[in-house]
Amino acid sequence: MSNTSFRQRHFRNVSAKQWNDWRWQMQNAVHTGEALERFVQLTPQERLGCMQSQKLFRLRVPPYVLSLMDASHPHCPIRRQAIPLPEEARCAEGELEDPLGEEKYRPVEALIHRYADRALLLCTDMCPMYCRHCTRRRITRGGHPLGEAAWAKAVDYIAATPSIREVLLSGGEPALLSDAVLERLLKKLRAIAHVEIIRLGTRVPVTLPMRITPAFARLLRRHAPVFVVTHFNHPKEVTPQAERACALLVDAGVPVENQAVLLRGINSSVRILEELFSACLRMRVRPYYLHQLDLAQGIEHMRTPLRFGMELLQQLMGRVSGLALPAFAVDLPGGGGKVRIAPEAVVSWGKQQTVLQNHEGKYHAYPEPKEGDCHCPYEEIWTITAKAKAKAKPKAPKAKPKTKPKTKPKPLSTRL
Repeated sequence: MSNTSFRQRHFRNVSAKQWNDWRWQMQNAVHTGEALERFVQLTPQERLGCMQSQKLFRLRVPPYVLSLMDASHPHCPIRRQAIPLPEEARCAEGELEDPLGEEKYRPVEALIHRYADRALLLCTDMCPMYCRHCTRRRITRGGHPLGEAAWAKAVDYIAATPSIREVLLSGGEPALLSDAVLERLLKKLRAIAHVEIIRLGTRVPVTLPMRITPAFARLLRRHAPVFVVTHFNHPKEVTPQAERACALLVDAGVPVENQAVLLRGINSSVRILEELFSACLRMRVRPYYLHQLDLAQGIEHMRTPLRFGMELLQQLMGRVSGLALPAFAVDLPGGGGKVRIAPEAVVSWGKQQTVLQNHEGKYHAYPEPKEGDCHCPYEEIWTITAKAKAKAKPKAPKAKPKTKPKTKPKPLSTRL
């Protein structure tokens, strides 16, 4: 269903101008299973998931994301990322509240300093949509709001630490800050001589694309170099609105890269990833990383075995250009850092765990999920739909061959 038909069906009195206002989208987001029932035919499992996860993690889905859902198919990739299942209420062996071991590298409330040359600044604990595969849910579940007082201490720490050359704005969703507030923060960071690069980690091109305005794009460009790192996981998320948001950024001179997460039963397919990465390139968004899902509590049902992810990337090598091929990486549990999955990084494979070696030469065990079936039930429906859309596109009329105009022969007198 298109945005327009969805709006006319469910929000009859809402104008296009209101619909395209990101603040209206935030104000009218749904927060409960009961509210979701107005738009989606929830399964018994989804209803149970909404009830059981109420006290564990927030639920929020803006109308724009609701408009992308297949209301009748429970395996819709948008639904699977937005609506909780009962598995989310269970903590599997090896899952951690702080899967990346960030808390021990948190010198002040709003800063994580894991690597010597870069730091992650936590801007907020809020998001337009709370992704069910969120790795930082201990922060985004709420209860610990972050604001300018916390940022001030983070900025002071960065200023006093010359080894930090790169700052990543994250959270939560940093793009939920108003333009004025975000500009104040960027100015403070740009005033620090040793900060060379700023990254903005944001999912708004996917979940709230109307937040990217010409003014927002110009704001980031003023503080260049600023890199936007976004998070498309499925080609169903690549809509005209998302394409426009990315175009506004790129046309303003702001580079955009994509970090996808490998999600079992959602995008764990060569065909789906090929389409996703190719679509990113067409939007001038570089596929940067394909991440193995972290060991956050309650999300084992969405994790794939490590070997499966590596095999997917190997299969993609013969199907897409190098420009469309991201690096496959895993963040090792307990603060072991990021490792690009390559044969030389794997010490041993196992059904229950895989042992990897990080950049410091240390060995880390990565627990494998119990379920290994990575089939995507929605893949066939998506492929049929995509082919039907491609056929329905009107073909450009063939250009008529140009004919040279006939010229009259010059009189003999003029030829002599």
